[in-house]
Amino acid sequence: MGLMDGLDFIRRALFTGGLLAALASNAPAWADEEMCAPAVYENANYTVCTVDVSRMHVELFSAAPDGTPYGSFAALSGSLRERGRELVFGMNAGMYDEALKPIGLYIEAGKRMKKANTRDGYGNFHLKPNGVFYIAGNKAGVMETGAFLRSGIAADYATQSGPMLVVNGAIHPKFGRNSTSFKKRNGVGVVNGTTAVFVISEDAVTFYDFARFFRDKAGARNALFFDGTISSLHYGARSDGFFPLGPIVAVTKPSVEATQ
Repeated sequence: MGLMDGLDFIRRALFTGGLLAALASNAPAWADEEMCAPAVYENANYTVCTVDVSRMHVELFSAAPDGTPYGSFAALSGSLRERGRELVFGMNAGMYDEALKPIGLYIEAGKRMKKANTRDGYGNFHLKPNGVFYIAGNKAGVMETGAFLRSGIAADYATQSGPMLVVNGAIHPKFGRNSTSFKKRNGVGVVNGTTAVFVISEDAVTFYDFARFFRDKAGARNALFFDGTISSLHYGARSDGFFPLGPIVAVTKPSVEATQ
């Protein structure tokens, strides 16, 4: 299959399940070339990265062992390399304060490092309902914050952000069809119990349009906004580094040196 034929296959398969089947039958869990693909929806361009948490090594990272926030894909990549790992995919994963620390619930490797933030306030995080993206064993989910706290789920990894984009198939009630707030945005949706879809808009879009992409194009009944403007992606030859980052969701694999 030539390069153009391969890209065309990925585009056709991404939202029909074909890509997931290809991952399962033909490629190792970290097959970079089959994880992310471009998509177009209502004249806006997106990059969509499909991650099967039951087969791929997915984690959240915030700070190095000495407590220093990573702040960038480059810093995280360097730290992972020292531990015999390679950063395959990365995306900013939740809102943070001036010290680059999470402002809401944050769980890393089973340890709760920040409790849930249920206060009212200003800004996107407090445009309720907000929610939590989590990984528990080989399962992934996105839930409204209150529902997650009531669920008793023992998450290995979790990050709280807001607002929710899609809640049980419904677009966030405060999103307007005629919004004039256009920004580059990124977020995550879950299309089944193990498959997370990470999306970054390459063009400026409204909350309403971004939510519709997750629900109507990606098929996610629940989706969560991570951030806007600073939205960043590490994948292949691309490694955005325009803004300092807080929490990062990442897919890693053993480094070449570690496997030799």
